[in-house]
Amino acid sequence: MNSTKSRFLLISFTLGVMSLTGCGSIEQAAQEDCTSIGWQIGSKGYQDCYKARLYERKLDYSLPPGDKPSPSLL
Repeated sequence: MNSTKSRFLLISFTLGVMSLTGCGSIEQAAQEDCTSIGWQIGSKGYQDCYKARLYERKLDYSLPPGDKPSPSLL
């Protein structure tokens, strides 16, 4: 029984870590978009680019208006 319980905890922990690795990816992608086209981090143009790209990416990953989130399979 102890082995089954520890195996379940290990699997749960692993899935939790894997789900959290995506956190920050929208921000990183927006930053990479702006630096890849030549903006220097900290410049006015970079800040404008970053805000615009971040907004676009959040729209891409958000639910459509009126759509309800579905329950998780986990």
